Amino acid sequence: RASELFGISLGSAFRLIGESLRYRRERSGMLTSNLAEAGAFVRSRAGLAEPDLQLSFVVGLVDDETRRLRLGHGYACHASVLRPRSRGAVRLASPDPRKAPLIDPHYLSDPQDMDALLDGLRIARRILAQAPLAAFGGQDLRLSQLRDDGGNDEAARAWIRAHAQSACQPVGTCRMGMDPLAVVDPQLRVRGIEGLRVVDASIMPTL
Repeated sequence: RASELFGISLGSAFRLIGESLRYRRERSGMLTSNLAEAGAFVRSRAGLAEPDLQLSFVVGLVDDETRRLRLGHGYACHASVLRPRSRGAVRLASPDPRKAPLIDPHYLSDPQDMDALLDGLRIARRILAQAPLAAFGGQDLRLSQLRDDGGNDEAARAWIRAHAQSACQPVGTCRMGMDPLAVVDPQLRVRGIEGLRVVDASIMPTL
């Protein structure tokens, strides 16, 4: 039933009361969910040595990487590029360390990232169209006009540019390495600055 999925409705408000009591009493039920209940690593095209996409199946109508619920009930599949090729920049805005840096992620600047996301959307739609899920009678709220024959790829690319978001595990903004473009050395010392180290996931060149 639709009301068993996460969402915002009158029925879900009453159910949430019961689920809250259940969680407090049993530590079980709906509120133990992380929303993304299933996932898959897939190849966007044949011939790739390893998967380049991650699919996350979400038991609710959510936006902003599962942080914001939408009205109603439903389910979704999010496609993510595992190793984006696009490269941005982080620069100092001022000598004042209290000033925020200038950050330009330059998302989707590499055409391969866009191609992979477009393929990911098609893969997700094929999965959601399979009989076990299609039986729920869900409607595509985002890209119902996307055609598998590529006839409207430019419209789909424009939609991706307008709605794609960053997700978890951002790395590489303070890349470790031996080359001149590396921000930190193998001891995690920031090049050109005495007494400063960076010790977090940003030093990983790739993930």
